[in-house]
Amino acid sequence: MAKLFVRKPLSVLLSEADNSEKGLKRTLSAASLVALGIGAIIGAGLFVRTASAAGGHAGSGVTISFIIAAIGCAFAGLCYAEFASMIPIAGSAYTYSYATLGEFVAWIIGWDLVLEYALGAATVAISWSEYLNKLCEALFHFRIPYEWSHSPLQVSDLGERGIMNLPAVFILLLLTFLLIRGVQQSATVNAVIVIVKVSIVILFIALGWQFINPANHTPYLIPADAAPVTLNDGRIIDFSQFTNHGWGGVLAGAGIVFFAFIGFDAVSTAAQETKNPKTAMPIGILVSLLVCTVLYILFSHVLTGVAPYQDFLKSGSEASVAYAIDHYMPHYEWLSLFVTIAILAGFSSVILVMLLGQTRVFYSMANDGLVPPVFAKLHPKYRTPYKSQWLFFAFVSLFAAFLPESIVGDMTSIGTLFAFILVCIGIIVMRKTNPDLPRSFRTPLVPVVPILGVLVCAAMIYGLNWENWTRLAVWLVLGLFIYFGYGIRNSRVRKMQ
Repeated sequence: MAKLFVRKPLSVLLSEADNSEKGLKRTLSAASLVALGIGAIIGAGLFVRTASAAGGHAGSGVTISFIIAAIGCAFAGLCYAEFASMIPIAGSAYTYSYATLGEFVAWIIGWDLVLEYALGAATVAISWSEYLNKLCEALFHFRIPYEWSHSPLQVSDLGERGIMNLPAVFILLLLTFLLIRGVQQSATVNAVIVIVKVSIVILFIALGWQFINPANHTPYLIPADAAPVTLNDGRIIDFSQFTNHGWGGVLAGAGIVFFAFIGFDAVSTAAQETKNPKTAMPIGILVSLLVCTVLYILFSHVLTGVAPYQDFLKSGSEASVAYAIDHYMPHYEWLSLFVTIAILAGFSSVILVMLLGQTRVFYSMANDGLVPPVFAKLHPKYRTPYKSQWLFFAFVSLFAAFLPESIVGDMTSIGTLFAFILVCIGIIVMRKTNPDLPRSFRTPLVPVVPILGVLVCAAMIYGLNWENWTRLAVWLVLGLFIYFGYGIRNSRVRKMQ
């Protein structure tokens, strides 16, 4: 049993971090990391999941949901920042756990991060498809046929059933090509998109503020006796359930909009491609998290003030921002078009960072022998894990093409929350086992901050329903079969013992 928790020596980790000549190329600065973080954070979580959380659970109280999610992310972010400055190599929470909690826990986190990055990319690709349809309708008065832009589990107002989501697969293919060319080129494209995306968020907040209807914020939380709503697929949203009204709905909303913060930890996966990771990593993680939190709270307040939360359950469920502008902000049709174009670009940057993070985690796992070596195979010219990119393109495309955003998004949130909990625990363990290790950034008030991070993230997991708990359990069991069938037999750390 003890061998299950064999740790990867810190000396080995740090030597890997220093040996960048044979591995990933160091090209990113602190500013690049901040842009990378904001590029990953502001996306489907804000433009799509806000409406989902408000419509079915929190109402206008989704602003409080964002605050709860931000608090949990702040605690976890402080822990991530210490780890990233101390162990500046690719792999994120997986690598940190290998050094602190042992191989078995590291495997669980590495496998769990597939839910965060790969399914996160799938979730945003689905949302990208929704906004592409909105753009086609606005510019060309044409919509991609419902059956070819939605999953088989979705039904339109007219009774049309989806077959597969082709636009979602298209954007995944395009960004896979870009990532194979190199992370520096990808970061440059991302920086341009971030400027446009943040400008759009600020513009919507500034212009939408004057259209806030106080009646939409009264009551601020959904009451238990709110009238049920029947969705297009026949499902009925009953607001009397604990997680669909009041503070229970706010907590459930926090678990949903938590998806909006996921990108900040993707910054840590690029540590091995950063010029001065010990100082740049904490800056990239914490600054991007702070900027986005402020924008999120203001944005959600305006969106739920402009349109009533009931609209986001049906007619306003897709492309919710453009919907709110078109229906409740007269004479701003130009803004709706501009927002749609900018959001498409913004979603692209989120997918890009998610796919980047996923392949870097498996790059580290392959180098450790826990997954096949194909995931660590670098392109002879671009020095990027190109075979891994193609494999994950195929994997992510299956989810993006055949499942709706709600299912994939909630799976992403619960997987990430679980990873955050283990990272917070890892900081406490590392302070006990390696108290003298140099740290250019130290998490304050240990163990209070990590414990609070665990509690807040656990509360958000509780807010997500039992179906998501079941999906997480099934996913982890599948991972255990792979670990005991392949990983434990090929582990390089075990061979060093």
